[in-house]
Amino acid sequence: MVKAQSRENGSLYSTGYSYWSRIMDEQETTVAIRLHDNTEPLRKKDRIKILCVDLTNQSSSVQFLICTAGVFVFYLIYGYFQELIFRLEGFKPYGWYLTLIQFGCYTLFGISERQLREDRTRRVPLQMYSFLAFLTVATMGLSNTSVGYLNYPTQVIFKCCKLIPVLIMGIVIQGKKYGTLDVMACICMSVGLILFTLADSSLSPKFDPYGVLLISLALCADAVIGNVQEKTMKSHSASNSEMVLYSYSIGFIYIFIGLAVSGQIWPAFEFCLKHPVKTYGYAVIFSITGYLGVSIVLTLVKTFGALIAVTVTTCRKAVTIILSFMFFTKPFSSQYVWSGLIVLLGIYLNVYSKNKIKWDLASRNAIHRLCNKRRTRHENIQENV
Repeated sequence: MVKAQSRENGSLYSTGYSYWSRIMDEQETTVAIRLHDNTEPLRKKDRIKILCVDLTNQSSSVQFLICTAGVFVFYLIYGYFQELIFRLEGFKPYGWYLTLIQFGCYTLFGISERQLREDRTRRVPLQMYSFLAFLTVATMGLSNTSVGYLNYPTQVIFKCCKLIPVLIMGIVIQGKKYGTLDVMACICMSVGLILFTLADSSLSPKFDPYGVLLISLALCADAVIGNVQEKTMKSHSASNSEMVLYSYSIGFIYIFIGLAVSGQIWPAFEFCLKHPVKTYGYAVIFSITGYLGVSIVLTLVKTFGALIAVTVTTCRKAVTIILSFMFFTKPFSSQYVWSGLIVLLGIYLNVYSKNKIKWDLASRNAIHRLCNKRRTRHENIQENV
């Protein structure tokens, strides 16, 4: 049904509207996107499952709400344990080893899920998975490693601004076009990000410019991977479990070779053996919640598109920042608040640009009802007089 809506949208709004707007109740956007021909012919209704619960027959609103709730729950737990692991003294240099453990767990989970679903067919070429695995390694490895060099809220606020490279890569990869509101959103997010980083550099003893470089590179890779995943899953009708299994299993090989060549794998292994619960134990919980989160995000990407998925995960990150200050002691400044609000303004502008018709119509209706009530009240008063 969603794909049928996107095809209809492409024909009705070919010069100024996109696939995203049709999904969200025909809301206005200035995106122009050309989907490949092989995404338009529609098969029977795609099955949508979350944790083995079939949501295919539910409305798109119910599917979206359940996916969003799943993203929040699992990724909040994921973020908590990620910061907790790096609180262990001496773990800072071993971010890539943590990523290796994570990729290994994801591979095992992917194999188990495909066995349970009896889905053993690979639909996407291995060359594409090799490229996706490289991007996944860059995204998660650099992101995990950056936690050792940055205050955790700073790392998260950078990830909140993933919309900037996503929009840029959307133009480069999918030929999209964006309007004034999207540009203003990018500017707000950029300004807020700069101010947040400046506050962190002056307050946090943990701040290191190297961490900024790491998370910036992770964002660039993440921007590419969202668009590539979307096109790949739609073009080849790939399942979430297939995408996760091959991306992370090949990525595991990449990381293992890199750590073995650099000589970092044995020191990391010895260190973690000294603290098995706080490293391997937390890493397993971290990986389980991350895997479930990834699966749900992929469902969001496949069902609602990359931009909607990024918007949901960005809102989740805002909650993560608040919880990080609540659970872990760290320096605080009011500059964190208002620079974060500028970033949220950018996010709001971006969401508004995708919901403009619906929101404007709702506003006009509300004003119209208010005016009618006042007019009726005034007429009643005149009659009584």
